[in-house]
Amino acid sequence: MTRRTEWPVSATDQHAGPGHGSAAGYMAESEGAYEPEAAPGHDTGSGAGFGEGAGRRARSRTRSSGSPSSSRAEKGESRDPVEQARNICLRLLTGTPRTRKQLADALRKREIPDEAAEEVLSRFEDVGLIDDAAFADAWVESRHHGRGLARRALVRELRTKGVDSAVIDEAVGQLDSEREEVTARELVARKLRSTRGLDRDKRLRRLAGMLARKGYGEGMALRVVRQALEEEGEDTEGLDEPF
Repeated sequence: MTRRTEWPVSATDQHAGPGHGSAAGYMAESEGAYEPEAAPGHDTGSGAGFGEGAGRRARSRTRSSGSPSSSRAEKGESRDPVEQARNICLRLLTGTPRTRKQLADALRKREIPDEAAEEVLSRFEDVGLIDDAAFADAWVESRHHGRGLARRALVRELRTKGVDSAVIDEAVGQLDSEREEVTARELVARKLRSTRGLDRDKRLRRLAGMLARKGYGEGMALRVVRQALEEEGEDTEGLDEPF
């Protein structure tokens, strides 16, 4: 009798959170879909004759048959595009949250039919394994605190990941102008020491350019840099002009 092999539950499913119990049931639909090849020397059954020698003979017969289906069985692959799409998404989601578009692009690249991809992606959304809103919230929090990115830069990054505009607006809404300015001052304070010894205009360009690359507007960047230079005793007369 063939022993069915259950899919392992990935780290993504373990952290799907309360209310996502249906994810396990979803993966259980493919229980027994394939059986991984046993490691050499391991007994795969209760009777005799399933040792290392028998395993080699069985694999030799499989290779000599030249059957495409046998080859797929050895590799644990399936012809079912829905099952293929599910496997691809689970691998990509393990340890790394991804947006629906990122997963859809990956399935398209692997030539998964659109109908099968749509079925799997929609099901993953239903059970909470894909959540673009949660992804966007976490992205904003991480990239603002970790890299000091302003709203404009965060919007640009989330767009490249295929997050819907309404979801992006809600996510970046957690950052207001006051919080952005506090972060901009912290960034300038960390960079200020490395500009000492340069002339005033060069310091201005270097510090303001750093803020601009992180998505801060020209007006805020100029104001923050000017105040930082004044605190160091620099003459900031004439620095009201755009840089």
